[in-house]
Amino acid sequence: MGGGRRRSRASVGIAVLYFGLVAGGIARAETIVLASTTSVENSGLLAHILPEFTKSTGIEVRVVAVGTGEALDTAARGEADLVLVHDPNAEDKFMLEGHGFTRREIAWNDFIIVGPTIDPAHIAGGHDAVSAFKAIAESKAVFVSRGDRSGTDAFEKRLWRYAMIEPVGSWYCKIGSGMAATLKAASEMHAYTLSDRGTWLSFKNKGDLAVLVEGDAHLVNRYDVILLNPKRHAEAKIDAAYRLADWLLSPAGQAAIGSYKVDGEQLFHPLATEQ
Repeated sequence: MGGGRRRSRASVGIAVLYFGLVAGGIARAETIVLASTTSVENSGLLAHILPEFTKSTGIEVRVVAVGTGEALDTAARGEADLVLVHDPNAEDKFMLEGHGFTRREIAWNDFIIVGPTIDPAHIAGGHDAVSAFKAIAESKAVFVSRGDRSGTDAFEKRLWRYAMIEPVGSWYCKIGSGMAATLKAASEMHAYTLSDRGTWLSFKNKGDLAVLVEGDAHLVNRYDVILLNPKRHAEAKIDAAYRLADWLLSPAGQAAIGSYKVDGEQLFHPLATEQ
């Protein structure tokens, strides 16, 4: 009987300790899954801002960084709690299918055309992306495409359509990878490619690549956070996802986005405060 009472008291003590830890906020933090485009991950933005969110809320964020198309598919399958992407057409389809509940722009950067400094297509210094694409195709200079259903890939395809060109042939190489891998391939192949500026600035193995075309108003690249529709996705951690979306749009979140720099250059520009 004495041993039983001692075990009972020990069990009560453990239970009290456990609930005390929970009440004190030491219990395991809630975790949500953010399906995001690779550019906000490869550029280092998420590693810069998410620890601030976790510190202020106690909510941890696990990032699944893939192309925009796959990020939206991941959320549609119920494997993410919210998404951060940059392909308006794919996002429209996602919303129309009832997967998304709200969509807000949080930041922007821009696309650039990079290529070898020898510049066989003679596009350096230009500010017209469509004209540059026409020149690359006419010269049959090597172009590396992501080919991965990402927002960047979708934007590149739009530029080819605007140029009224179907890019085919040995000069056009689709590799089916993220932005960092595409830049690495372009560097190794002395080729042209389209990149978001954030990943380009963070990319360390540029080789003979340089920014050749920039400043075209059509190259603005906007990023949206989308919260899932609870009627379609009851499994999503809606409340915690809302807290992340709200934080990204808050003065603190927007300041965190705007403060991220590489070599003194700002990679992303807060957008919520500009609306």
